[in-house]
Amino acid sequence: MESYLLGVDSGSTATKAVIFDASGRTVAVGSRRVEQRQPHARHVERDMQQTWAAACGAIRDALGKIPADAIAAVGVTGHGDGLYLLDHDGAPLGAGILSLDSRAFDVTDRWRKAGVLEKALTLTGQQPYPFAAVSLLKWIQINEPQRYAKIGHVLFCKDWLRFCLTGIPATDPTEASSSFTCVNTQTYSDDVLALYGLTSIGHALPGIIAPAATAGCITAHAAAQTGLKQGTPVACGLHDVTSSALGMGNTEPGVLSITAGTFSINEILSDRPQLDPRWSCRNGTRAAQWMNMSISPASSSNVDWALRELFQHETQEAARLGCSLFDLIGDEVQAAFAGPSSVMFHPFLFGSPFGQPASASFFGIRSWHRRAHLARAVIEGMVFNHRWHIEALTSAFPARRAGLTGGGSSSPLLAQRFADVLGIAIDIPESQEASALGAALCAGVSVGVFASLADACARACRVARTYTPDTERHAQLDETYALWSQLAAAMTPLWPALDHAASAH
Repeated sequence: MESYLLGVDSGSTATKAVIFDASGRTVAVGSRRVEQRQPHARHVERDMQQTWAAACGAIRDALGKIPADAIAAVGVTGHGDGLYLLDHDGAPLGAGILSLDSRAFDVTDRWRKAGVLEKALTLTGQQPYPFAAVSLLKWIQINEPQRYAKIGHVLFCKDWLRFCLTGIPATDPTEASSSFTCVNTQTYSDDVLALYGLTSIGHALPGIIAPAATAGCITAHAAAQTGLKQGTPVACGLHDVTSSALGMGNTEPGVLSITAGTFSINEILSDRPQLDPRWSCRNGTRAAQWMNMSISPASSSNVDWALRELFQHETQEAARLGCSLFDLIGDEVQAAFAGPSSVMFHPFLFGSPFGQPASASFFGIRSWHRRAHLARAVIEGMVFNHRWHIEALTSAFPARRAGLTGGGSSSPLLAQRFADVLGIAIDIPESQEASALGAALCAGVSVGVFASLADACARACRVARTYTPDTERHAQLDETYALWSQLAAAMTPLWPALDHAASAH
């Protein structure tokens, strides 16, 4: 019987279970949505048991045509940062907190004013975001002390799902480095916890296991709920954006990994740590390697919003017909790219690289502009935001090419815009489930299907298409990007007043 690998990927809105063969080909996919809850302003959560139930449903769906004993191993990934807490008995301690949560903004603001963020950069390689585990733990310590006192295990999304599968609390180096490790030693540090006033939580940090090592096996209980065979090995896995880079075949320095999703994710590996407030220097796919990550919640979710609002009728019609929205509006939007346009957009509906309280804005609109010009501006603004991050990274880590996954990779128009704006070749991976594939490759290495992660990528990761930049368009877009950046600088002192006006109503 042929053996297969299962990758489980729990994102911020959906959980997917994807079965791959040893060549990286997708064999079956299961998917379930997970409801987000916003019980208070700035709070973005989801029920932990519902998250596990969604994973079980997705796995059962994927196993519909594949016998359970054909699965050689399971790998798990999930949205990074955020927080999934268990009590001392291993039961969920409140809701899981997503990386879209910003309740701890005041915490990080106080740390900034006290000089803690500067010390954090030197010690940990990054300045914690409001959605970082340490920021959220500090918020809970201050605002929910009874909950804080009950914490038995501090986990991340994928670690919660793996705990449900195996009964063993653990994490991997990439996830641990999102909050708790020293940038130089790449291991837990008491100094890090002391910096944040969180020394009392040290007992709850899980053991760190290599991403491609076995972290446990499917329990009888998990087998009954998922349909997997009891005893199937489960690899530790990776933070989802690092897993996505792996699924694109990127395991060494010199290649950008771009994910255009809810977050603008821009990463590049290095063999040395280099610190800068514009990016987070976290652990890479192996020891003595670092993943340099420059991110903001300002990518394709802006495009989703714009298309939904500007093309409401077409969105409803596409749903009725069961087709893509671009099947109905593609020609109209494409025509808006034919000539020059003065319309620009800052894609900061959900956040920005410039911190709170940046907000989204249109500029340069005239009476002759149509909705397609606004859609074009949103698309270009999204890509310009990626460029801001990428220019920061490439100032220290030169890149010869880039891989793109997420919402931006599904459309030739968007992918070509990335190439033209960035001025480098953009590779689109053959697998549309790069993050799940990365998890599956970790699983394959853990049971000897592959000799190493590099071997796994060589055998299972392929490029479907490469988009090369148009030299003339790149030069034109350089000028547009310069103006876009100047507008962002000009708006910076005005954003607080806009935020205050919004909150006053």
